[in-house]
Amino acid sequence: MAAPTMEERKACWGARDEFWQCLDSHGDDAAKCEKLRRAFESRCPQQWVKHFDKRRDFLKYKKKLETEGYRPPEAAGKS
Repeated sequence: MAAPTMEERKACWGARDEFWQCLDSHGDDAAKCEKLRRAFESRCPQQWVKHFDKRRDFLKYKKKLETEGYRPPEAAGKS
């Protein structure tokens, strides 16, 4: 498989950004953004879609840690 051209990469990133913006505005309700998700998946290589999905999860987790701080589970260390 050949590497995506610059135009294909820009189309992929644009579709990803539109999908993520929809998720942000709808509280991560994927059902309301299904059309944009399909566009994202059709414009990006499958491996990129998996990477971007993991990246979004990581960025949300990182933001939560930065705003709320780390809180160990209640049961940690108890036997």
